[in-house]
Amino acid sequence: MFRIYVGNLSFQTTEDSLSELFGQHGSVNSVAIITDRITGRSRGFGFVEMSDAGEGKSAMDALNGHELDGRTLKVNEARERTERGAPR
Repeated sequence: MFRIYVGNLSFQTTEDSLSELFGQHGSVNSVAIITDRITGRSRGFGFVEMSDAGEGKSAMDALNGHELDGRTLKVNEARERTERGAPR
């Protein structure tokens, strides 16, 4: 599984439209746009999982800087989530 971070998303971008865009470059396993817990509104970023790393890297190269719904996408390989420290 190859996980891709997609940032600078428009609030109008849907998981379906993101899946369709990345699907032009290979097989998409899943798409998740991250939303605010309280408002349910998009936080402006999401993740795409592709089954093949080669297709994923090709999609990253092709779509980084691509315009979608009036916004220029920032696309790169997702990093593992780090644990946050205890609240102060």
